[in-house]
Amino acid sequence: MTQSDLQEVIARGEDSRHQFKRDVTNADGLAAELAAFANSGGGWLFLGVNDDGSIAGLDGVAVRRLNQLLGNAASQHVRPPVHPLTENVQTEQGLVVVVEVPDGLAKPYLDNQGRIWVKQGSDKRHVTSREEMQRMFQRSGLVYADVVPVAGTSIEDIDDKAFTAYFDRRYGESDEFSGLTREQLLQNLGLGDGSELNLSGLMLFARTPQRWRSAFEVKAVAFPGTALHDTRYLDSEDIKGTLLEQFRGAFAFIKRNLHHVQHGRSFNTLGELEIPETALEELLVNALIHRDYFTSASVRLMVFADRVEIVSPGHLSDSLSPADIRRGKTIRRNPTLTEHASHILPYRGMGSGIPRALQAWPRIDLVDDASGNQFSAVVWRPEAEWRSDAEAPPVTGEVTGEVTGEVTGEVMRLLSVLQGEMKRSEMQAALGLKHEDHFREAYLRPALKAGAIEMTIPDKPNSRLQRYRLTAAGKTWLQRRSDNNE
Repeated sequence: MTQSDLQEVIARGEDSRHQFKRDVTNADGLAAELAAFANSGGGWLFLGVNDDGSIAGLDGVAVRRLNQLLGNAASQHVRPPVHPLTENVQTEQGLVVVVEVPDGLAKPYLDNQGRIWVKQGSDKRHVTSREEMQRMFQRSGLVYADVVPVAGTSIEDIDDKAFTAYFDRRYGESDEFSGLTREQLLQNLGLGDGSELNLSGLMLFARTPQRWRSAFEVKAVAFPGTALHDTRYLDSEDIKGTLLEQFRGAFAFIKRNLHHVQHGRSFNTLGELEIPETALEELLVNALIHRDYFTSASVRLMVFADRVEIVSPGHLSDSLSPADIRRGKTIRRNPTLTEHASHILPYRGMGSGIPRALQAWPRIDLVDDASGNQFSAVVWRPEAEWRSDAEAPPVTGEVTGEVTGEVTGEVMRLLSVLQGEMKRSEMQAALGLKHEDHFREAYLRPALKAGAIEMTIPDKPNSRLQRYRLTAAGKTWLQRRSDNNE
């Protein structure tokens, strides 16, 4: 790395991948930084740089001390050990030690006190949530949510008709399972432990899965416009039951809230769905099968005037990106559930679902939201046409004849400074605006109206704890603007 390369990186400031330290004297503190990077996709630690990005520089004695401290912290104070690489860059102010910490392959990494650290923005935080710890163990292949026993369940909770139909269809001719009791069958198939059902058995074959896991359903809403915060809605349904029942209910919800196009068919026929059914089918199945079942949240299905959003709990693993899954790369988050669901739902597996959906309907945006721990598929409807504007594409679309707001230059500037979840005052300061009224009228309200941002506490808009974050649509508009500028 040259001095100019270093200055270019530093000029962009601190973030989840880049951390500045004037100096480090404590091995435990340094170990926490290394563990946080290793647990969060890797990153770079710059020693000899002040928090404001100015270079303080180090002399040769300090560099030798820091390298010794770094080696000790990485090998003795982090479990399992991490293996950072260092490079000394000469500047006019002195040396800067650039420490590269690779993404860990043996997550989670712990400090000497057994604490797990992860990056949060430019800082780090201590992981205390059991669900988050479970997800980290899941990524390491140490535990999977789909085989965790569900306390209180038993063989009596199985829908006998549904299970028998599945078993006879798939295993009826096999001698492997002949003579086994129902409890033994479920255990051999990985759907229970002989006494209780696990999550796979519950979500695939239980009569009322939501009795034990109430959040594992699909919440569906159809809005008249393009904004998530709209208090009006055209249709709403909480879709419960097994995964097959949820898939059928969610697909029926989409079909009754989208338009049908004749395409040369007789006037008396229903016509074809405005978005190919194959694309919607693949995205729904992926959301139900590959969601994070360690997260107690529902799959959200939202039909807007210009798009359909399918939001699945759990963001992509560290080794996957939206570009990867567009190319068919996949990692099975719930391998046992996937194995059985592939014979129940219209699922082809092998990572082919997303490419198949894109082939049927290319106007699909895939948005991975690590901070919100969710993954969204945004399917743009034919009615939504982008305007080739110097500032940004607007949202257009209508269901009831009402034309929604558009994404102005002010809104795009707001989107470009919004990082994670921010307060109103933080966004205003980031834009360099002094007058609150002007900020609200020209930036905040139009962004909310367009559905580009959303409140973290929508039912209490004036709460002092209120924050704002990008929606999937907002992230898509930013990405489209970036693509257009390249």
